[in-house]
Amino acid sequence: MKEISYKTHGTCSRRIDVKLDDDNVIREVHFLGGCHGNTQGVASLAIGRPASDVIALLRGIDCGGKGTSCPDQLALALLSCLETSS
Repeated sequence: MKEISYKTHGTCSRRIDVKLDDDNVIREVHFLGGCHGNTQGVASLAIGRPASDVIALLRGIDCGGKGTSCPDQLALALLSCLETSS
């Protein structure tokens, strides 16, 4: 099991906690802060999917011209988790 606690940047959420299994499938996602309904929805959609698929879907999503978003930050958290486990 791989775990990361990722400090977000440029979003309402402050942190994302992620757990991946040994095959890099997402097992848990928890956002600290942010729009609860949206972050809960994004987390639910990500669980059970390969991290690489979720990264491809979410990377680059922008929220209100901020240059990032909670989904984009989840993609970055997943990338960080994959890099630290290599």
